[in-house]
Amino acid sequence: MNDLSQRFLGSGRPPAPPEDDPRPRARAHRPGPFGVLDIGSTKIVCFIGRVESDGVLRVLGAAHRQARGVRNGGIVDLDAAEQVIRKCVAEAENMADTHLRDVTVNLSCGAPESRLFNVQWPIGGRQVVASDLRRIVAEGRARAASEGREIIHNLPLTFAVDETGEISDPRGMYCEALSARLHVIDATTTALRNLTSCLARVDLAIAELVSAPLASGLSTLVADERELGATLIDMGGGTTGIAVFADNEVQHTAVLAVGGMHVTNDIARLLTTPISHAERLKTLYGNVETSPDDEREYLPVPQVGEEHGQIHKVPRSMVISIIRPRLEETFEMVRDRLQSAGLARDIGQRVVLTGGACQLPGAREIAARVLGRPVRLGRPLTLRGLPDIMSGPGMATAAGLLAFAGGAGRGLADLDLDAERPAGLLRRLIAFLRERV
Repeated sequence: MNDLSQRFLGSGRPPAPPEDDPRPRARAHRPGPFGVLDIGSTKIVCFIGRVESDGVLRVLGAAHRQARGVRNGGIVDLDAAEQVIRKCVAEAENMADTHLRDVTVNLSCGAPESRLFNVQWPIGGRQVVASDLRRIVAEGRARAASEGREIIHNLPLTFAVDETGEISDPRGMYCEALSARLHVIDATTTALRNLTSCLARVDLAIAELVSAPLASGLSTLVADERELGATLIDMGGGTTGIAVFADNEVQHTAVLAVGGMHVTNDIARLLTTPISHAERLKTLYGNVETSPDDEREYLPVPQVGEEHGQIHKVPRSMVISIIRPRLEETFEMVRDRLQSAGLARDIGQRVVLTGGACQLPGAREIAARVLGRPVRLGRPLTLRGLPDIMSGPGMATAAGLLAFAGGAGRGLADLDLDAERPAGLLRRLIAFLRERV
């Protein structure tokens, strides 16, 4: 559970078990229908699903609408965003014949940052129990705390008991000291409060916030890619998300404030054409690779402010010459971000492109050249009951949110690592002494 949803709107997660049990326990799937909301710069998507008796996710309701009041993944107009979200959620609820009280929401706003911490906790030769894992996660949260920022994910990547490392679940093992490598993702508090306020207007609480690149990776990468190592690039309308997976865990995430809408704006600005027509040019004629026919094919380009009938024509090669530099710059920014994060190339050679903007012809080839790695285009894995028209790369984040809400992508899934501290002064004092003595 993230700190923000605890602080403002509560959580949809069931409470932690009342006693420490060193033995791992199987996780029960989340009961009943649950909803997810992908708030993007170009579209709002709502999925409602449930986990069926055979353990497979089924989509009960799905809806999407053109976004308003959202820029670069953040809320910039509460009224406009509220109206679109309300209509989108209502449409999905009608299809699923259910009413949502809370939703799992993607995080791409608030300048999210991804950091790694190594934490050690004394055990003293006894068995490791669940409360030890909670304490080590709490210690990581304390180290990562930063004024004006809110922790969204505090994910244990791997544990070590004394000198033995690479342990996924140390409960029940004996050791003198327990160590953990934690992946912390946080974002600015003000941006998250705006998001929370917008959803409160629609009478929705936040069950969980989930990093958008993490969600896209869960729906797009196959199991071997997550295990052996792969980099997921989600090219959205206003942002480009990056998630590096290895050993079946997300090792790093980043969100760049550049996306498909920037390509559209470049076309509109340089050809002085309305944004709606620039989007049409990009969708119908956009490409990254040139061909001999591009100089001979002329495209109609209405000019901003001119009367109807005043149509200019430009060669298709001019549109391509506008698109290509922007995509090159985007992949160069991805490459530089990965290098600055200190991620070794042997984490994974595979790169997977997804998101609506990756569908531009030639995007895969230019990504391979700039990044120097093999690249494939990724679509979200099949969800039972999801219409084919909503199963393209642009739905990767929403599909991943639904998978996460249903239980996928969680280490130590049977344990609530963020269990609330006991209420009352005396209980808090007792808990403090137990943790320190």
